[in-house]
Amino acid sequence: MSRVALVTGGSRGIGAAISKALQAAGYTVVANYAGNDEAAAKFTEETGIKTHKWSVADYDACAAGIARIEEEVGPIDVLVNNAGITRDAPFHKMTREQWNEVIDTNLSGIFNMTHPLWAKMRERRFGRIVNISSINGQKGQFGQANYSAAKAGDLGFTKALAQEGARANITVNAICPGYIATEMVMAVPEKVRESIIGQIPVGRLGEPEEIARCVVFLVSDEAGFITGSTMTANGGQYLT
Repeated sequence: MSRVALVTGGSRGIGAAISKALQAAGYTVVANYAGNDEAAAKFTEETGIKTHKWSVADYDACAAGIARIEEEVGPIDVLVNNAGITRDAPFHKMTREQWNEVIDTNLSGIFNMTHPLWAKMRERRFGRIVNISSINGQKGQFGQANYSAAKAGDLGFTKALAQEGARANITVNAICPGYIATEMVMAVPEKVRESIIGQIPVGRLGEPEEIARCVVFLVSDEAGFITGSTMTANGGQYLT
């Protein structure tokens, strides 16, 4: 029986690439999504990967969603915390709502998804958790105090939880993508996109599939000695 992988925000963009890559690697994949029913239905039709709708900002919804999935396909062995949102604004114009929405989804969301699974992974003495952070959680970004804070928090969460899970054969790692050719990035004006590319030493945007391959490696048995690590995939734009 193949291992079960759950990918949050897994029906679009980087998440969709991760879902498809894990499926190709032999995992039974389930994708969570928050709002775009049409995109989720199309994704399932094209891939056969089932999708479940809930907000990762809601702990009770996460626990209920996880329970449904485990009833349908069995225990979840792999969790990829990919779901995230942006509500950008210079800090002097940022509202409390913009701050809370991003923190609730991008930081509290990984607690809400991981916590209901943690005890079960410990009991089974196996688990793979990958948190998708961001280059802007490493270096900060103008207009993204909320997003940068949340993504930096994801890295601290990763390092702390890795220490707790190590003896139970649970690895917890993070990936910090740089600028990736998703719908969101490709929709920005061409001049802005060219300016972004000009800051990337390899001279191009990343592809979602490149992040997906990082995930496939980190959740594999071959990566069992890697935990608490941050993998940067940004074309050399920011070096740590």
